[in-house]
Amino acid sequence: MAGKLLDAHGRKASYMRVSVTDRCNLLCRYCASKERVFIPHDRILRYEEILRCMGIARELGIEKVRFTGGEPFVRKGFMDFVEEAGRRFPDLTLAATTNATIIGKHIDRLATSGLSRVNISLDTLDRDRYRHMTGRDLFQVVRDNIDACVDAGMTVKVNAVGVRGFNDDELPAFLELARTRPVDVRFIEFMPIGQDTGWSEGSVWTASDIIREASELEKLVPVAERHRGPATMYALAAGKGRLGVISPYSNHFCGSCNRLRLTSEGDLRTCLFSDRVFHLRKILRHPRLKDEHVVRVVRTALKSKPIGHDLLAAKRERGVCSTKMAAIGG
Repeated sequence: MAGKLLDAHGRKASYMRVSVTDRCNLLCRYCASKERVFIPHDRILRYEEILRCMGIARELGIEKVRFTGGEPFVRKGFMDFVEEAGRRFPDLTLAATTNATIIGKHIDRLATSGLSRVNISLDTLDRDRYRHMTGRDLFQVVRDNIDACVDAGMTVKVNAVGVRGFNDDELPAFLELARTRPVDVRFIEFMPIGQDTGWSEGSVWTASDIIREASELEKLVPVAERHRGPATMYALAAGKGRLGVISPYSNHFCGSCNRLRLTSEGDLRTCLFSDRVFHLRKILRHPRLKDEHVVRVVRTALKSKPIGHDLLAAKRERGVCSTKMAAIGG
């Protein structure tokens, strides 16, 4: 089973995002479609099946697993699952992406579970805008939970989708958050993924514009990170935290992509910009099929992993992916 997971372009897969549910307690306008149709419960991977996939992935060279949704904490038993994953795979880097609306009671357990890194989605620091975007008046809950995660010793990244006409006037407030708290504030370019999201070319607040505008407000110091991810990071000369930008739309990083995605429905996706999936759930539930059959599908999937930016260039006008982001896992 051992051996590097290399695709046809020579890229090594070392990072797997695992969606544990497509359900969410928010209805962010750029993420979910207007009609909320959830995957039936019997088609959602069981926790034990996810753990089995994690074990296989580790043997194949996966080093980091991030749990996503939907909102992972809405799934019953998620915290128990995280602790079990930490016990079984102490050598894996475990992380989670959350909207931080319901994690308050779990923060102390999270900090000792083996999962010490959280990405918190927060697109605005204005309470009224937050309510408008998400449909819920939970901004202060999220803001308090960011502080609680930091105080518990966790690594915290605050992710904001940059949207022209929505939050492009809030850069000073986000810089103030990074200046006063030891968090990474990262802006992600709005992408044409899913349907009914309101995306348009003019709504994209590009990474280059964000950095140019931020440089007029704060002295930014480029950071050369040892393990380069999709974000370009800058330290604040007079701050505790950092500013970052992720540019999948204007300046792609597909050439160094190291990701696989396991959806909550048990499908393997090799590219966020592609609707192509490779089915694992039936293999995992078949009494006579073993781990080697899963490995075979994973390796087959890697062989056809595309350069996502090519898909974006070809389908820019009608969107690159019809699947809603909540079902993919981001």
